[in-house]
Amino acid sequence: MNIERMRPDDQERVIAAGDLFDYPPRSDAVIRFLADPNHHLLIAYSGDIPAGFVSGVEVTHPDKGTEMFLYELAVGEAHRRQGIGTALVEALRDLAREQGCYGMWVLTDDDNAAAGATYRKAGGEVESQPLMFSWRFVA
Repeated sequence: MNIERMRPDDQERVIAAGDLFDYPPRSDAVIRFLADPNHHLLIAYSGDIPAGFVSGVEVTHPDKGTEMFLYELAVGEAHRRQGIGTALVEALRDLAREQGCYGMWVLTDDDNAAAGATYRKAGGEVESQPLMFSWRFVA
């Protein structure tokens, strides 16, 4: 397994990993995401096959500094239970440190046992049981 950080010129590679995402990647969104230096996408490869990804966003607040928000983690069904998810989380954690972030965080559902196990294995600690509120805007 090899983990690679996607750069602005890696649009085609992200599109090729489309099966890992919830929905097919949109070219305009891929371009915008990869162009932002505060957005990070790491893809794990098994040989030449995309096996998983993790995305993170650096978030800065005036009184706290910058932290990494682990936005999404996915591992293809055929590649699960091989340590790929943990390796991706650890790679994003290491990148967050390199970027000068003071910490990293993620939200997950209480009933998502696989995610909880992965985040614990990668050194994450349960901090709270938050409520999540969202606002949806129709495009």
